[in-house]
Amino acid sequence: MRGMFDTARPEPDAVARLKALIVERFALPETTMVSVAELRCHEPGCPPVETVVTARGDDGTVEDWRIAKPLSDIAADDVDGLSRV
Repeated sequence: MRGMFDTARPEPDAVARLKALIVERFALPETTMVSVAELRCHEPGCPPVETVVTARGDDGTVEDWRIAKPLSDIAADDVDGLSRV
């Protein structure tokens, strides 16, 4: 049985592609650190697999986006549909 934090690493190309899409979509500066995590959830009401993208600005700002899909299934359209809160 897989846990919430799977020990298998996602494809590096998929991570790089998603990061590039996020940086482009939100015009993030080069100094912004972008991290990607694919999480599995077994709780009622949450998607079975969710990809969370976090952007940390050098000014201390933090933004999160959640996509209810595995990282490998995320397309540019999914990122285009995201907005800033």
